[in-house]
Amino acid sequence: MTALVVEGVTHRFGPTLALDGVSLTVPKGEILCLVGPSGCGKSTLLRVAAGLETLQAGKVAIEGRAVAEAGRPEVPPEARNIGFLFQDFALFPHLSVLDNAAFGLHRLAPSERRRRALAALKRVGMEELAGAFPHMLSGGQQQRVALARAMAPAPRLFLLDEPFSGIDARLRRRLLEDTWRVLKDSGAASVVVTHDPEEAMLLGDRVAVMRAGRILQIGAPDEVYRRPGSPFVAEFLGEVNKFRGTVDAAGAVETPLGPVAAPGLSAGAPAIVIIRQQGVCVSPGTSAPGSGVAAVVTWVRPMGAASLMLLRRRDAGTNDPPIYARVPGGLGGRLGLAEGALVYAGIDRDEVFVFPAETPK
Repeated sequence: MTALVVEGVTHRFGPTLALDGVSLTVPKGEILCLVGPSGCGKSTLLRVAAGLETLQAGKVAIEGRAVAEAGRPEVPPEARNIGFLFQDFALFPHLSVLDNAAFGLHRLAPSERRRRALAALKRVGMEELAGAFPHMLSGGQQQRVALARAMAPAPRLFLLDEPFSGIDARLRRRLLEDTWRVLKDSGAASVVVTHDPEEAMLLGDRVAVMRAGRILQIGAPDEVYRRPGSPFVAEFLGEVNKFRGTVDAAGAVETPLGPVAAPGLSAGAPAIVIIRQQGVCVSPGTSAPGSGVAAVVTWVRPMGAASLMLLRRRDAGTNDPPIYARVPGGLGGRLGLAEGALVYAGIDRDEVFVFPAETPK
């Protein structure tokens, strides 16, 4: 069964177009992550689906029932059978953890409310703190209570708006894994808003990349990452080198790392070449092991399990663009390359994408 259908939703805030004819479907049991930069419309889309923003154009249906359609009265948020997790968790400071978890169960008898709330807290590992108050909890614990509150009414659709944004990086991964498990065990559909592409790819069964109120691409995380449909999607999902050029008579585009084939583009066409930083292959020495361009390491920074290098061709002019390479290992990578080292830089063709140049708007 399809849990959520959004058809042609357009939404404005005054002169600002927040959503531009957005359509998507989310089947039961799926986690869909909406990812994109701030202001792209992802939170607005979530709020329209939840009924927290009045629909202006289009249609929203939950489990086959139209809950918002232009020209008709909307179903109020509390009657849409959804669980909503806000970015700031929105816990009530004067209520205990148990009472916060039971807040959406006011129509049930007190004994059933308590049973359901405790069951939800147990699923997120917070039952032992049922008598505590929000100010006594860490950020991660507050997030778990907010998730339990969203789960307690057993909704068929979860909507989560930046649920991990206020959590420190060390705890975020654990909470993300725990949340994934809870959402999957519930059997409900989930739509999660995030600005973090890694978070989206870890959590989502599908990822929808948004920009300027539109969904540019939607698909399985690996599909979207390995086959980006536009320069924006390729750039947003990872750190890249971006070069502009023109397709030559041989069907290639010249870049600072050498020529790159441009299948499907005709000679003379302007093109954009995206090369992921980890797609720049660096080897030390003054002779190339196969193909590559002679370069010098001008800057190195450790990035934990990898090192980020700034390279320049040895024959580079003053206006030539820099080349960034992300290599395995700590400072200088496994090869121990330092600033000033002479290297050859090649390309991993699986990390290269060529697109027609975008027309300026």
